[in-house]
Amino acid sequence: MSFQGWPAEALEFYEGLEAENSRDYWTSHKDVYERCVREPMEALLEELAPRFGEAKIFRPNRDIRFSADKSPYKTHIGAVLENGGYVQFSADGLGAGSGCYLMSTDQLARFREAAAEEKSGRALESAIAKLTKADIEIMSHGRLRSAPRGYPKDHPRIELLRNKSMVAWRQWPVEPWLGTAEAKTRVVGFLKATKPLNEWLDTWVGGHD
Repeated sequence: MSFQGWPAEALEFYEGLEAENSRDYWTSHKDVYERCVREPMEALLEELAPRFGEAKIFRPNRDIRFSADKSPYKTHIGAVLENGGYVQFSADGLGAGSGCYLMSTDQLARFREAAAEEKSGRALESAIAKLTKADIEIMSHGRLRSAPRGYPKDHPRIELLRNKSMVAWRQWPVEPWLGTAEAKTRVVGFLKATKPLNEWLDTWVGGHD
């Protein structure tokens, strides 16, 4: 089956789940999830695989062991691509991410060293500038309030040095094209645009999530 976008029923499914996040709702609507949510995602990932690698769809159940929110199900479907990239669908529309969401201590040290160094730091700034111009947001999973130890507070790239990770993100709201193959075009465009950032991370940090 070729990817033809997500039908309106997929949006309605997640709107209902947000209103009633319960096992009863999930059980009574599981067929809608499988047919209208998961199957289109599987079709999309299958078409992306030759270029961007195999993908893994995350399980719909939330890990509530250490969470104050005991809602049992995620209100989105997400998948990670082997060669870097993340795709998400929800009632809010389509999202795509790329980069390094969680850095180990060693990765973070290498990231800051490379961001601080003139040549590699400017290359990172250039990659980020191009993404920002393309309406792609740059995010960090946590930031320091001040300069990291060993770096001056007036460093020209202090805002980058305060980051604990580096992620590019694009969120598209619900539009008619979401129910067509155009959704794949949007994701592919995002993954192509973020390739320079991932290459920088591969070179200087050592991989991406």
